[in-house]
Amino acid sequence: MNPSIQLFKSESFLQNNLKLFVNRCSENFDLPFHAHDFVEYSYVAEGKGFHHIGKDIVPVHKGMLFVIPVGVPHVFRPATSNTSEHPLILYNCLFNSELILILSIIIQEPEIGDHLTHLVQNQIPYVSITDAGQCIEELMVKLYRESSVPGIGSSTMLYTLVSQLVVTTYRQLHQKIHDEQGPPTDFEHILHYLDQHISERIRLNDLVRFSGWSEKHLGRMFLRHTGQTFGSYLQHLRIQKSCELLKHSQQKVSLIAEYVGYRDVDSFHAVFKRITGETPRIYRKKSRA
Repeated sequence: MNPSIQLFKSESFLQNNLKLFVNRCSENFDLPFHAHDFVEYSYVAEGKGFHHIGKDIVPVHKGMLFVIPVGVPHVFRPATSNTSEHPLILYNCLFNSELILILSIIIQEPEIGDHLTHLVQNQIPYVSITDAGQCIEELMVKLYRESSVPGIGSSTMLYTLVSQLVVTTYRQLHQKIHDEQGPPTDFEHILHYLDQHISERIRLNDLVRFSGWSEKHLGRMFLRHTGQTFGSYLQHLRIQKSCELLKHSQQKVSLIAEYVGYRDVDSFHAVFKRITGETPRIYRKKSRA
């Protein structure tokens, strides 16, 4: 494993007989880029930020769930260093192969059991879905409360809740795959347009002409599908693209800034540091350490 990636081991977290750990935490810039020998379900309960996972940088917001397989390096970062006013709050549910053996008694469907096994064996990429109807949030809250204040039958209740979490996530993932295989929605065309024209000066009026929708309707669509305003989404998209270029190219920072749509390098530096917590040069240096 890359020496810059810290390994978190089961024995540090799964110290009870249940082989299960659930917590609610506020993310910061102290936790290192890390991998672990257990499966992790992470749900964004409040705030915005970034999930650095594998080679990806994913903007995150409330309602997003990630399933991180064994061995996949990752770390969450808040959108701003002012975490007291703008915290990024997550629920985490951790378990390893020992618990999966127990869950196999409850979960009868072979395809879901295989899915869990593949997560443990690092045979599939990470999962990212947006919670439909707050079902996953409700399960995470119940898991956290039951594990924090155990009562009569807590072991059975926790195993049942974890099984529901696994099955509900698998259902939503299956639905997401099914939807993505169908024709793209009109809004997906807009996101594709932004992705392809990232180096240009893009205003909401441009999307009005492109889509035929009103500014008001576009604003509602951005909030519904991305959890962000148009301006916020575009800024985060530009910074995400610049992070990829800083990691994988030798181009000067000024050229990268221009490529992602910034004509003023100082503005690019200010937005980059506000969103990632680091300057472009420090980010490049750390990503290649």
